[in-house]
Parts: sequence; C-alpha cells; structure tokens
Amino acid sequence: MISDSDRTDVSAAVTLGLLVAWMVHDAEELATGPGWVRANLPALRERFPAVPERLWHALGSVDEHEFAGAVGVMGTIVAAAAVTGRRTGGRSGFYQGALDGFGLHGLVHIAQAVAVRGYTPGSVTSPLLVVPFTLWARGRLRCAGILRPTRARDVAAGLALAAGATVFSHSVARHVVGGRWRPLC
Repeated sequence: MISDSDRTDVSAAVTLGLLVAWMVHDAEELATGPGWVRANLPALRERFPAVPERLWHALGSVDEHEFAGAVGVMGTIVAAAAVTGRRTGGRSGFYQGALDGFGLHGLVHIAQAVAVRGYTPGSVTSPLLVVPFTLWARGRLRCAGILRPTRARDVAAGLALAAGATVFSHSVARHVVGGRWRPLC
C-alpha cells in the first residue's frame, strides 16, 4: 500500500491529455456524425426494428448546428474535468470519473461499429486513441498511487455519467443553437 506521503502528482499529459484526446476524437465525430446518420438511418431502422421509433426520430432530428453545439457543451465538461485533474495532480474523482467515462464511451463506439458491421462516427479514433489513452492515463495514475479502485458499480456510474453528459449537452444545444433559445424547463 502506498502512503499519502509516497504519492506523487502525474504529468499534465495525463490530466490535460484527456481534453486533447477528446478534441481529436470529437473532431472525427463532428466531421462525420450528422451526415453519417442521415445516410444510414433508413438502413438502421430496418436492421434494428426493436429500437423504438422515438429514438430513431430523436437521432434523425439532430442537425449539424445542434451537434456542433452539443460537442461544445461536452467540451466544456471535459475541459473542466481535465483542469480539475491537473489542479489536483490527478486525484480528483471528477477527473477520474470523466477519464473512465471517456474510455467506456470509446468501447461503446467500437460496439456500435461491430453491431452495424462497418464504420460509425467515432469508431476510428476509439480503438486508436480513446481506449489506449484511457488505459495509459489510468496506468500513470496507478503508478502514482492515486487511481481510485474500480468496481462494477463504478463502471455503471461511468457509463451513466457519459450518457447523462451526452443527453445534457444535446438538450442545451437544442435550446440554444441557431437562435432557437428556449428555457430548459
């Protein structure tokens, strides 16, 4: 067991690197997301008929402006986590949770590509950057003695945090982007 006096901070590459890795990954999603959805939505509906129509409608209703706005909101959340991670030397639960959520969301992208048997937005950078960065950063945190133990409920919480942040980002974007601002309530 490593005592508090033996613990060291991690480098900025570990903490602020989360934001950089996220930016590269989301650049792929920005470049391909809405267009890919428009082109593939009919085939996805046919292939996965058990998915409720309201989810297909919600997915198909996201335009480029809303998507870019949602990416901006999510970027603010990721930046806050990365800065908090840097300020605390990687010890922040918020930072570590965001790091875990980032890696888990990369696995979701990979699973989506497997499910459709082809490309999906985010599926290139997920195995090449998202998952490897997350594993590397967690390894650096572990070596520094500051990685929080991961339990099954932490994995569920990480996925829930990533999903909640995504829903929140799209909700804010839908209400703000394009001069269509409406109160969230």
